[in-house]
Amino acid sequence: MVCSSLTPNTLHAFIIIYWTTGTEWRVVDKIKTKTTINYLDKVAAWAEQYPNAFPLWVGKIFSNLVVTHPEYAKAIYGRSDPKALTAYNFLIPWIGKGLLILSGETWFQHRRLITPAFHYDVLKPYIKLISDSTNVMLDKWETPCKEKRSLELFEHVSLMALDSIMKCAFSYKSNCQTDKDNPYIRAVYDLSYLTYNRMRSIVYQSSLLFHLSPDGFRFRKACRIAHQHTDKVIAQRKKLLKNEEEMEKVKQKRHPDFLDILLRAKDEKGRGLSDEDLRAEVDTFMFEGHDTTMSGISWILYCLAKHPEHQKRCREEIQELLGKRDTMEWEDLNKIPYTTMCIKEGLRLYPPVPVVSRELSKPITFYDGRSLPAGTITTLNMYCIHRNSSVWKEPEVFDPLRFSPENSNRHSHAHVPFAAGPRNCIGQNFAMNEMKVAVALTLNRFELSPDLANPPLLLPQIVLRSKNGIHVMSWVQEH
Repeated sequence: MVCSSLTPNTLHAFIIIYWTTGTEWRVVDKIKTKTTINYLDKVAAWAEQYPNAFPLWVGKIFSNLVVTHPEYAKAIYGRSDPKALTAYNFLIPWIGKGLLILSGETWFQHRRLITPAFHYDVLKPYIKLISDSTNVMLDKWETPCKEKRSLELFEHVSLMALDSIMKCAFSYKSNCQTDKDNPYIRAVYDLSYLTYNRMRSIVYQSSLLFHLSPDGFRFRKACRIAHQHTDKVIAQRKKLLKNEEEMEKVKQKRHPDFLDILLRAKDEKGRGLSDEDLRAEVDTFMFEGHDTTMSGISWILYCLAKHPEHQKRCREEIQELLGKRDTMEWEDLNKIPYTTMCIKEGLRLYPPVPVVSRELSKPITFYDGRSLPAGTITTLNMYCIHRNSSVWKEPEVFDPLRFSPENSNRHSHAHVPFAAGPRNCIGQNFAMNEMKVAVALTLNRFELSPDLANPPLLLPQIVLRSKNGIHVMSWVQEH
């Protein structure tokens, strides 16, 4: 075992995992017989028994350390040069070598060039745009609401999030919410599913076998669709910037958008991003900027649908703030404290990215004296960290007051929906702002309740989804 100090008698017996299809694993250990169980439920059960970490063996080829305690997570997140897991290379044909994939000096250079795109002065004008996109989505809810039909949140929120990021980051009106069967959304879903399947398949570790497989064909087709979408956005902006008058307008803009900053970014040596780097960062942000927020908003609304007492309190707070307005403003974001606590609690129970994996570039020693050598693969399981009963009291209970000011003395890495350390989510402020706007405007117009006949089935892919979607019932709110 790579972790010699984490011996079976002090931490965990070896577990052998064989993959099955869908959301399930077939588990065999030295004691138990074969059973088929839900992945997240089982890992959460192991985390309850071994609340720091445990070694996980997948077949006879791949092993890693699953981290389930914030103090262990803090030590790993704090590494100065963490490497992305090698399996993330399967994402390269899709999103290229952007911030998610890069490491070392190149990663640092990209991070430094892109950081100005998330300054609060840049984010301010986005609130109106996100409000507009959210209202387009909510207008579409009127018909199923009147017909008393349930809504599937992922479908609607995904389009809204893509619409928002296209308007905000690229000043591009895609009309994706009104165009039926948007090919880019379908492509992103297929790419997420196929990449995750490849990561967990021993057979698909072979590039040749994956290329020749039906999944490999679907993956290449989806990549072409996603790249055409990206190339269209970049080409349109570059064409505009060739015009000197338009270039002067962009330079005079007080708050340039994400794409403006990428195209104009220069380091201290005057070097900008190459065309390849530019597309990689745009593809990375288009995926991470809409797919993760889609997951977060959908699960948060589901939590509030399940807990009408908290939903009611949020609505009262929001309606008192907005009055007859149907648009959020920048100054409103800090005036909905209870709604913000509910958002954070939703992110605790259902983190949009449930796991993040890292390969240690250097040896590491944890607070309890246990150590890991360089090259060890570690999986930081946010889903389990957020439900660790040694950190959170009654972790399965939805309790927004965990995030009240008087309860703020928790471990710094107990709540990490956007990861932490040098490689934390660069767009987390953008994501939080979008979640606040979308949740607030939704509750201002509609009352939600869960569709009890169709409960969600957790599906941990690259982002946290549901195998059958998230279905809620909605009613128009009278002001």
